[in-house]
Amino acid sequence: MQIEINTFIQQNLKNLTNKNFSKKYISQFIIPIINKINNSKDNKFIIAGPQGSGKTTLAKLIKIILQKIYKKKVMLLSIDDYYLSKIKRIKLSKKIHPLLITRGVPGTHDIKKLKKHVNQFLQNKFPIKTLAFDKLKDDVSSKSTIIKKADIFLLEGWCCGSKPMTNKYLYKNINDLELKFDKNNKWREYYNNFLKKEYYEVFSKFDNKIYIKPPSFTHVLNWRYNQEKQNALISKKKKFMSKQELKFFIQHYEKLTNWMIKTMPAEASIIVKINKNQKIEKVIKTGNF
Repeated sequence: MQIEINTFIQQNLKNLTNKNFSKKYISQFIIPIINKINNSKDNKFIIAGPQGSGKTTLAKLIKIILQKIYKKKVMLLSIDDYYLSKIKRIKLSKKIHPLLITRGVPGTHDIKKLKKHVNQFLQNKFPIKTLAFDKLKDDVSSKSTIIKKADIFLLEGWCCGSKPMTNKYLYKNINDLELKFDKNNKWREYYNNFLKKEYYEVFSKFDNKIYIKPPSFTHVLNWRYNQEKQNALISKKKKFMSKQELKFFIQHYEKLTNWMIKTMPAEASIIVKINKNQKIEKVIKTGNF
């Protein structure tokens, strides 16, 4: 049975990433995560990690295996699909701060809608109609998915499970974007307050956190650029963000990403350490499970 599972995972990883992974790699790094979730009495899991770190791929893989091998119904949501529409973000940028026109930080999601869907799962109220977001159009998509039933809930996203930042960390400028465009700290205060309240309320409903830990933030640009090209290829669209545009774009995420690199290992049930090539080097199961 173990060999069959390894082969099944190998095939699906190939389909998801277009890369080959050895059965040894799968046995060492993927199977322990699957087993931990499958054998757990808990049923609500956060999968977090920086942009381009592979969290979406891992979440999709977990869903496939749990459904096909273990016959469990899985609801997988991405916090990215809850980004506010472009029109709503334009209004926010005029009312609160210009940087809020860019999707990403807490406060740029429809967190009320996500909370509603989380509560529906908790109350076993199905079906649940989920949202979708088109990153290439940078706007809400007309697509949606109907989830009729689920035993396990996976929520994946770059900021999922994060604690709010301390004031000392929040007010220290770490890049040009903060130095030039958030001199009065209004933008970062706004999104950190959302993290303290609305987002914390949603994240606290989950039993366990799986955190993909990168070596540092410096690799995120290349990962995100490769992701951008791949998204464009899949959707057959020629237009995608240049590396220079992305360099500015990811500065919106930099502070909170670094904060999570620093604090999430203490919060996570499973820490998945990856190298600069996005390959898993170590899986650590903590006492939080």
